[in-house]
Amino acid sequence: MTTQQQLQHLYWRAGFGPRPADVAAGPSPRKALRQLFRDSEKVDPLYSEQMHFAETAAVSPPTPAPMATEATAGAGARAGLTAAQRKQQNQQIRAAFYSMNTGWLDRMATSPAQLREKLTFFWHGHFACRVRRPDAALQLNNTLRAGALGKFGDLLLAVSKQPAMLQFLNNQQNRKQHPNENFAREVMELFTIGRGHYSEQDVKEAARAFTGWGYNAGGQYVFREKQHDAGAKTFLGRTGNFGGEDILRIILEQPQTAEFLTTKFYRFFVNDTPDPAHVQPLARAFFQSGYDIRDLVERLFSAPWFYEAANVGTRIKSPIELLAGLRRTLGLELENQQPLIVFQKALGQTLFEPPNVAGWAGGRSWIDSSSLVLRLQLPQVLLKNAEFSIALKEDENDIAPSVSRADRTFRQQVKTRVQLTPISQLLAAAPPAAQAAQLSAFLLQAPIRPENLALIQQAAAAGPTDGRLRTMLTSMLSLPEYQLM
Repeated sequence: MTTQQQLQHLYWRAGFGPRPADVAAGPSPRKALRQLFRDSEKVDPLYSEQMHFAETAAVSPPTPAPMATEATAGAGARAGLTAAQRKQQNQQIRAAFYSMNTGWLDRMATSPAQLREKLTFFWHGHFACRVRRPDAALQLNNTLRAGALGKFGDLLLAVSKQPAMLQFLNNQQNRKQHPNENFAREVMELFTIGRGHYSEQDVKEAARAFTGWGYNAGGQYVFREKQHDAGAKTFLGRTGNFGGEDILRIILEQPQTAEFLTTKFYRFFVNDTPDPAHVQPLARAFFQSGYDIRDLVERLFSAPWFYEAANVGTRIKSPIELLAGLRRTLGLELENQQPLIVFQKALGQTLFEPPNVAGWAGGRSWIDSSSLVLRLQLPQVLLKNAEFSIALKEDENDIAPSVSRADRTFRQQVKTRVQLTPISQLLAAAPPAAQAAQLSAFLLQAPIRPENLALIQQAAAAGPTDGRLRTMLTSMLSLPEYQLM
């Protein structure tokens, strides 16, 4: 494998793809990784001005909507509103979420902090959470961003105290003598140790320990001591008057937790099929480091096997990786951001809207007959300013789920600007006959089939000279091979 191929592999897995300048600079993968870490040292919260927008959008016209439960946020806080006010509030909330969504997608495509954004995206799927309050969702996202490369124990505790997560998993209703097990169960099953490594009694005891954990109307974590069960609890073989922090500490003391997390990292960053010979040494080091995420990431991206052929060009890009990658590689900008939301919904992954607490399944689930057609049409839409038409599926979790097909249909021309000069400069040293092959080596992680290369060369030669590069780009990005990274 060439240095360029290794670089591109690293930039796709540790970020959202390479730009022409990244490849032209030609650093070694080790040097590029060090730079990725340096560029991601600073934590920049996701747009503070959007936080204000999100907060005001979640407030009903007559009075502030208290952050109590999903039911309160959805019904109680809206009970005194007229139909017109409810519609206006829904529109404000949707606008806030969409602004946060496109703002984050822009950050993925343009930020030099590629590693932190990619890790934030990973944790966004790991700690999957879907709430009605834009301010709570944004607060959780910035918590993930701040802790993305720190110690997992600190991140786990911070996420567990987030109002969005406490609301989503019903811990606001978890009280002494009336425990709610949802939060405790998901913390173990999905966030830390994994199914099969705890008992139902452990769930019950952990739920008792988390009684009293909640948040106030201002969206701040509070511990309500009068609602907390202070009695003795037996959890994973330990007995004591445990609180929620004790439960998380005991979970982290289990080596299985490190193995569960490392396996999930491996699936996301390396290969859908984990290799125990790779995972287990990483898991042991992760455990011994005190769950140092940065150390785990550095070991993973520095391992020789990370660059083996079996792990290159073998993962299907998620819809977000596909969209952010197209924008980053091409310097692509849209005149109107709305199509980015439509593309996400049509492809099956919308930021801030995971399907459930387990997050997105990933892998082959990204591809079905309709999504593949749309994926292959996207380059034509984005590079040729083509009209795009699609009827989105109904979403039972949407703010307004019962919408007519006509209102769910998006039809308009998608206008974009693409920076072709950097790619043209990357190809400048190659003779025209060799440029298609060189372009494929930059754009595709999987080798292009000879017959496809021949067709692209013919199409480029047949068109006008000034449109040759755009024709090659459109054709190459429309290949099934571009769906892989």
